[in-house]
Amino acid sequence: MKVTQRLHDLKQSLWLDNITRQLLDDGVLKKYIDELSITGLTSNPTIFDEAIGKTGGYDEAIRAKAKSGLSGEALFTAVALEDLRRAADLFLPAFRESGGLDGWVSMEVSPLLADDAKATLATAIAIKTQAERPNLYVKIPGTKAGVQAIEDAIFAGVPINVTLLFSREQYLAAAEAYLRGLERRLAAGLSPDVSSVASLFVSRWDRAVADKPLPDALRNQLGIAIGRRTYAAYRRLLESPRWRQLAESGAQPQRLLFASTGTKDPKLNPCLYVEALAAPDTINTMPDKTLLAFAGQGKLDDVIPPDGGDCEATLRDFGKSGIDIDALAVKLQQEGAASFVKSWQELMELIIVKSSALASK
Repeated sequence: MKVTQRLHDLKQSLWLDNITRQLLDDGVLKKYIDELSITGLTSNPTIFDEAIGKTGGYDEAIRAKAKSGLSGEALFTAVALEDLRRAADLFLPAFRESGGLDGWVSMEVSPLLADDAKATLATAIAIKTQAERPNLYVKIPGTKAGVQAIEDAIFAGVPINVTLLFSREQYLAAAEAYLRGLERRLAAGLSPDVSSVASLFVSRWDRAVADKPLPDALRNQLGIAIGRRTYAAYRRLLESPRWRQLAESGAQPQRLLFASTGTKDPKLNPCLYVEALAAPDTINTMPDKTLLAFAGQGKLDDVIPPDGGDCEATLRDFGKSGIDIDALAVKLQQEGAASFVKSWQELMELIIVKSSALASK
C-alpha cells in the first residue's frame, strides 16, 4: 500500500498547496487524486502570481475578461475562480463521501482588508457566492484583526480557512471565533453545519531560528514541536463539553491543518514535517515537490499522541537556548501578514500590466 494511502487511512487528509491551469489541463491534479490520495487543495496570491506571470496559460482568459470590462481584483477573482471551480468539481466525490469534511479548495480574500472586518466579511460572502461551489473555503488571516471577521463569516454561513496561524494560542483564538460563530447560528435558529479549517504554518519556525546557536538535537525541531503542541490543544477542544454540545447539534469540527510543510534546505529530509506531523482528524497541505518526495520515499512510523508527546519538553529546551516562543509567534504572524500584502500587491500589478497589454491586441 502506498504511504500516501496509509496516511489517508489514518484519517489525515493530504491536500495540494498549489493550483495552476496547467495542472488542470494536463490532468496532473486528477492523477494526484487517483494515485496519491489527494483530497483537496489550497491556493494563495503567490501561487497565482507565479502561474499567471510565468506562463501564457491565462492569457486568453485575462484578455476576454479585460475586454468585457473587468480589471484589477475583480478580474483576478474571476480568473482564479475558473481554476478553483474546476478543482472543486474534481474533489466533489471526496466532499460527498466525507459528508463535507474533506474535498475542499480555498480562495483568499484581499489581505489589504485585514483591519476591516466588515469589508472582509462582504468580500468573503461575494467570493463564496461567485464561486457557486459548496466545497470552497474563503481564506481569512487569523490575526487579532481577523478574528471578528472569522466569527461573522461563520455566522453568515461562509466556510472559512483560517490562515496565518503560528502557535497554539493563535489557533485557540481562531477556534474560539469559530465556536462563537456556530453558537450565534444556533441562537438564531440556524444550522451549525458551517465548515472551517485552521491552518498552522510549520516550517517558518525553523527558518526563523536557523542562524541561532542551538544544540544539534534542536535543529529543525521547533516547527514540529509547535505543531504537536497545537495538536494537543485541538484534541482537548474536541473533548470539551462546549464542543460536544455543538457536535450534537450538527456541527463539524474545525479541522487542524498543517501548512508550510515543505522543506527549503536541500540537506534536510524533504518528508521531515509530513512524517513528524502524521495525526488523525487533521490535514497536511504540501507543494508538489513535497508530495512527490513523500510518495516516493516517505515513511509512516509514528503518529502524534493526543497529548502532543514530548513537545513541551522540547519547547522548554528552546526556551533555555534563548528562544522566546511567544514573541516569535507574534513576529512570524506579523511578517506573514506583511508578506501576504506584498504578494497581493505584486499580483495586482501583474494583472494590471498583463490585462492592459492583452486587451490592446
